[in-house]
Amino acid sequence: MRQGNAILGQSGGPTSVINASLCGIFQGCQRHKPFRRVLGMRFGIEGFLQGNVIDLGREKPETIEGLRTTPSSALGSCRYKLKDADLPRVLDMLRRHDIRYFFLIGGNDTMDTIHRVEAYCKAQGYELIGVGVPKTVDNDLFGTDHTPGFGSAARYVALSVKQAGMLARDMQRVDQFVVFQTVGRSAGWLPAAAALARSADDDAPHLILCPERPFDHQRFLAEVKAAYDRYGWVSVVCGEGICYADGKPVSASTVTDKFANVEFGAMGGTSAAMVLHAMIRSAFGWRGEFQVTESLPMCAADRVVPLDVEEAYACGYRAAELAAEGQTGVMVSIIRQSSDPYRASLGTVPLAEVAVRAKPMPPEYLDPERSYVTEACLEYLKPLVGPLPEYVRLEGIAPEPA
Repeated sequence: MRQGNAILGQSGGPTSVINASLCGIFQGCQRHKPFRRVLGMRFGIEGFLQGNVIDLGREKPETIEGLRTTPSSALGSCRYKLKDADLPRVLDMLRRHDIRYFFLIGGNDTMDTIHRVEAYCKAQGYELIGVGVPKTVDNDLFGTDHTPGFGSAARYVALSVKQAGMLARDMQRVDQFVVFQTVGRSAGWLPAAAALARSADDDAPHLILCPERPFDHQRFLAEVKAAYDRYGWVSVVCGEGICYADGKPVSASTVTDKFANVEFGAMGGTSAAMVLHAMIRSAFGWRGEFQVTESLPMCAADRVVPLDVEEAYACGYRAAELAAEGQTGVMVSIIRQSSDPYRASLGTVPLAEVAVRAKPMPPEYLDPERSYVTEACLEYLKPLVGPLPEYVRLEGIAPEPA
């Protein structure tokens, strides 16, 4: 393989383990011959276009190793939509720094960036190896069983709903309902993870609203009333991107980002949780609250799943190995062999496929009879989230197990 410098970048929203992938790529590059120096993009491809490049080789080894357990995006991130007009500037920067190996950690849009840069360089006769490392808390990346970062964010959701549900249950004489909203534009993986919180019949959550299923106002209110009649209070979990059958967001948001994705509540608009709260309040006159965590599940180092750290690092390290072998135009993927016991291996998927496709929850993971998920969904989620704590109840008021 041709020797040259490598550059690493992070893009989009962070996760609690994205820096473990950064650590994996760097240490993988250090242990293979083709890589001379390892550089970093400050603020992703947007910073790279502006010449904002640092030498990661100057960092102390203990600092690089410490990235394994450091949340957020150490290099800084961006949400910049690469334009065709930017590509000559990208190539100029690659030549200037003698970069022959191009790594980005991110989601669908990030994989599209690598794919376009690699294709442009090839057309211009510039030899460049481009490899992607998966990342997103949404878990909607095509070609991989799950994404590094999802398990820890899912654990954050499950724990939050479990603990907030206990609060709501014990405060039902004050607040009769609670609505918890997760991030996730068009996939319901994170709201689905809330179901892991439930170990007794009246535990939260009682309803889970996923973007894959059109929202029905009347059905929703009927399910809320049924839960209230049974338990005396109601716990609702929703994805931020739930929409009506005609595609209109429940949040009524019309603001979009640079990738034409709807920004749910991020620009001061009304969140889906707020709208659902207003619906319940208006229909039944109950007092309740809504909880919108926004980006907190993306950076909660205190709730990281060890498996998530391990796989994030392994994906980064494998990316360096693939590049050293001369493989290009691919993203590292996780292939599950078994859920119980959990076993998985690493593979690859073409960037061209990842860049244009998403991975919603499959129909068999959604309960056809009610707003909830199936046992198959729980079996998929359990090894990624890990065991949750069990809390006691006074025996005189403890219900039967679910």
